[in-house]
Amino acid sequence: MIITSFASNRESNEEQEMGLTNAKIQLRNPRRPELEAVDIDALADTGAVHMCIPLHIQMQLQLDEAEAKEVTLADGSRKLVPYVGPIELRFRNRIGFTGALVMGDTPLLGAIPMEDMDLVVVPKTREVIINPLNPNIATSVAK
Repeated sequence: MIITSFASNRESNEEQEMGLTNAKIQLRNPRRPELEAVDIDALADTGAVHMCIPLHIQMQLQLDEAEAKEVTLADGSRKLVPYVGPIELRFRNRIGFTGALVMGDTPLLGAIPMEDMDLVVVPKTREVIINPLNPNIATSVAK
């Protein structure tokens, strides 16, 4: 699997110049509903596969490690990282469930959770939106 690299401390002007897209998402631990949800501003990356979260979010949601996964980073290096979950994601009227790689210091929303919630990235406006073809309910292909 390939995870695109991302910077951790970007200023908003730099983000605008580089064309980065963020999404405000709420994360919950469905195994521990008594815990408060965590609101995050995740970097939306259609070139990345998985959700990635920093260690402090794993700790805050008390997410259990399911296994370790070896990931190949954008620079070609390999790294063994914890894979945790499940995580419940909420974006507007969408709910999804996923696991996450624990790495970096910026949350990253990859293609799998975006597809699961039927979200699209609009490059011109740099927004993550609900698929306008399916505004009321997420759709998926299962064949």
